[in-house]
Amino acid sequence: MKIQEVVKNVIKKHGGIAKSSDFVENGISAVDVVNLCNANYLCRVRHGYYQLAEQTSVSEEKLLAKLVPEGIICLESALFYYGYSDFTPREWSIAVPRSVSRAKLKIDSLPLKVYYVQENIYELGKTTLKINGVSMHIYDRERTICDCFRNRSKLDSEIFNKALNAYANDENKNLRNLSEYAKKLRIYNKVTDLMGVLLNG
Repeated sequence: MKIQEVVKNVIKKHGGIAKSSDFVENGISAVDVVNLCNANYLCRVRHGYYQLAEQTSVSEEKLLAKLVPEGIICLESALFYYGYSDFTPREWSIAVPRSVSRAKLKIDSLPLKVYYVQENIYELGKTTLKINGVSMHIYDRERTICDCFRNRSKLDSEIFNKALNAYANDENKNLRNLSEYAKKLRIYNKVTDLMGVLLNG
């Protein structure tokens, strides 16, 4: 089988983006990969990650899931997903542990707004959903609302207020989880004072 065919099969098997190690496992050397890039058969997405040069339609969801597997969709992007915001984000808001390398998150083809989170609260409220057919990590509704309080100074006041009102009217809200997360994130009084007004008003 021609090397191009092997490469094509490897990339197809891995959902449109393959790592250098995926090629090595299939007998394709680093030199072969460089040569295929120089011949405009392969295109480097980020250091160590490649797609076919002809393949320009890999979705941002696939790129994010593949290149930043530890990323959890949060804040502005999560608010938009849950319908708590009408503002279409120009960047993907993602939470990552503070230990993640900044260099890893420099991806030209993927606009990211990164929030570095302490390891002990990083997975609080983490869930997995299909977004445009791609399985992705996202914070649940309650963690997203708590993050709005924690990052209030960074959020537009209109987005903040709309999100809280939308959550208060959401039939899928879980107030027990909201209370539990707020305690763990040390914002319990702030959350209960304001949400209490919205829920009881």
